[in-house]
This record gives sequence, C-alpha cells and structure tokens, in this order.
Amino acid sequence: MNETPVLKGHSAIVTGASSGIGAGVARAMAAAGASVVVNYHSDADGANGLVRRIVGDGGTAIALGADVSDEGEVRKLFADAVSAFGRVDVVVANSGVQQDAAIGDMSLDDWRKVIDVNLTGQFLCMREAVRQFRSQPNGARPARSMGAIVAMSSVHELIPWAGHVNYAAAKGGVRMLTRSLAQEVASERIRVNAVAPGAIRTPINTEAWDTDEALAKLLRLIPYGRIGEPEDVARAAVWLASDAADYVTGTTLFVDGGMSLYPGFRDNG
Repeated sequence: MNETPVLKGHSAIVTGASSGIGAGVARAMAAAGASVVVNYHSDADGANGLVRRIVGDGGTAIALGADVSDEGEVRKLFADAVSAFGRVDVVVANSGVQQDAAIGDMSLDDWRKVIDVNLTGQFLCMREAVRQFRSQPNGARPARSMGAIVAMSSVHELIPWAGHVNYAAAKGGVRMLTRSLAQEVASERIRVNAVAPGAIRTPINTEAWDTDEALAKLLRLIPYGRIGEPEDVARAAVWLASDAADYVTGTTLFVDGGMSLYPGFRDNG
C-alpha cells in the first residue's frame, strides 16, 4: 500500500528555487505532495524549467519572480501564492548570495547586498509567513501546526569564515532570527527551524569541487568523506516542514557530513 505523501494538501513557497539547493527543495516538496511556488529573482528560465519538470513528474508548481530583499515584492509573492493555491502552509526561506572579499577590500555594497538578501530577505519572508498563517482559518489547515517556516542557514552560522565576513555574519543572524522567532510564535503552533548545509554540490561553489585537486582539499573538511547533494538538504527540509517534526521548533539541523565537528581536531588538534 502506498503511503500518503507527507505534505499532501500543503502549499509551499520556496525562495531562490531556480537552481541549486532551492531547486532540490522545491522538487522534494512537490514529490511529498505539496503545491509549490518556485520563486526566482533573475533566472526565469531556470524556474520555469523546474516547474515543467515538477509537473512532468505529476506534481503541482508555478514560478513567481520576486526579490526577497524588497518588502513590496515579498508581499506580492505571498499574495500571488494565495491566489494560485488558496493558502500558504510552508515557507522555505532559501534565497542567498555571496559577495566575497577580504575585509580591507570589502565594499559597503558587498556587505549590504549579502545582508539584504541573506538576512533581511529571510526576515521579510518569515514576517509575511507569520502574517499569512495567522490569517488562515484553523479548520482548513492540512497539518497539526498552523504553519512551518524553514530557514536556509549554513555551517557558517557556527564556523567562522575568514574572507567572507558578510556571509558568516548574515548566517549567524539567521541562527538567532530562527530561534527568537520560534520562541515568539510557538504558542500559536507556528514552527520555525533552520537547515544548515555544509559543502553541497551546486553552481555557486563549482570551483570547490570541479577538479580532483579541489575536491580532495574540500573532503579534508568533511569527516563523512563525500560532498553533499541538494537532495540531502531537501530531505531535511521536507521532514522539518512535515508533521513528522511537529514537536521540533527553534532548532538548526546541520546537514554537513560532519563539517561542523571541527575535523582539524580528529588527530587531537
């Protein structure tokens, strides 16, 4: 007997879903039964291609463009999602960028771009998610919770990263944003958690794994001995969004092959 998909009847928004981890999460949410909004900023072709793939696999999805660092565009994203699917039950705040530079060379624009997308963008999506969850009739919800938010963090919410202070600062902020919001809305049965990926094989970090030499260097940081795939992160996000994780809120689930275990200390430091 086939089991009922764990997100059957849910409507989910996945931001930054035109490629990489976001695309993997969107596909997994759809496979789990959710109707999925594939959000994109600049890559409409990637988002629409993913929608066609999801629909071809028997799922339900639409592509909606929005800049998550823009308050008005975030509000419109949610309004359009509700127009399409009637409600929102899961929000995966995944959008992220990198603008890397040593501190002496980092411009204010480099700093602001990363903070605006990676931290302020998550705040705007989480705030709109809470507002939307509160507005929906309880009797119609498909889950035990009123709604679930999954923030996409990083191992760098924990591990310092020289040369990337804007990115690490944003992800450290996501950690406390997640925990503080979870504390604030738990009594309303709204769950807020984060996933912290380690090294994942995506276009954003191609130079870290596309040669044998680069991959060997990277694997020294991963005790489990392999690079992660978007599907590894996607499975964690689906679980956190589902009733299987109904008693889980305010936590970060590290999906990193042990990268956050400080592998340099394996031989006693």
